[in-house]
Amino acid sequence: MKVEYREAKSVITKSKIPGIDYVVNPYTGCQHGCIYCYAEFMKRFTNHKGDIWGKFLDIKSYPWEKINPAKYNGKNILFSSVTDPYLPLEKKYENTRKILSRLKDTSANISILTKSQLVTRDIDLFKQFDNIEVGVSLNTMDSDFARKIEPLASRPIDRLNALEKIHSEGIKTYVFISPIFPKITDYKEIIQKSLKFADYYRFENLNFRPHNVGRIYEIIEKTYPNLLSFYKTLRKDNSYWDVLENDIENYCINHSLQCKMAFHHGGFSKSKKMHP
Repeated sequence: MKVEYREAKSVITKSKIPGIDYVVNPYTGCQHGCIYCYAEFMKRFTNHKGDIWGKFLDIKSYPWEKINPAKYNGKNILFSSVTDPYLPLEKKYENTRKILSRLKDTSANISILTKSQLVTRDIDLFKQFDNIEVGVSLNTMDSDFARKIEPLASRPIDRLNALEKIHSEGIKTYVFISPIFPKITDYKEIIQKSLKFADYYRFENLNFRPHNVGRIYEIIEKTYPNLLSFYKTLRKDNSYWDVLENDIENYCINHSLQCKMAFHHGGFSKSKKMHP
């Protein structure tokens, strides 16, 4: 892992994500090395052309005292959009914790999303916010498959255990079932294992991009070879996602679950919100 310090012009930036006003990315790059990651495009803008995604990390250096919490009152802030806020090296460098510490007097709506059990470290800070939610992202309960597609992320069961601990402290929680690997991701199993401590669920489809499609095909061929032709067809024919959308929607309605759909990039043409 190549680790460097880089001075950052800002760590809280305006967002183009629907419903999100600002995003916080404490690092450039991501240690988790997920084979499906869409954020690899960041290499083009951060002097990392030629570097391998998942093999470098820039520790952003910033005058933290310049963060003005009042500036974000009433806004929606997401940690993070193109990196994980609780990477293994967050334990050492604490950029996420430094930013949260500066923001604790804001009335902004804070959303944390991670694949790491390290998130429990900051429960003390979470409890100082009026409007905060913490979510974990996962798409399988199979630790072996998870290790193949998300090499350095926490095991799925450890993510759920972390979320349960956070929920027990009175903090709003959610599970982001993403990205869904067709015919592999068992969203019902994930829901059943987290039902007692997740306030709501989000869903997102597998996002094929030119830089990740080869890696996805390789993993499918090695682990589920009978599905390879289906995945190649799926990239051209998106109708499967519409069927899956209906399945998920009906399941959530029938079980009185609050769900938010975030299928896109050749998947769904619309976004839905459902409430019990």
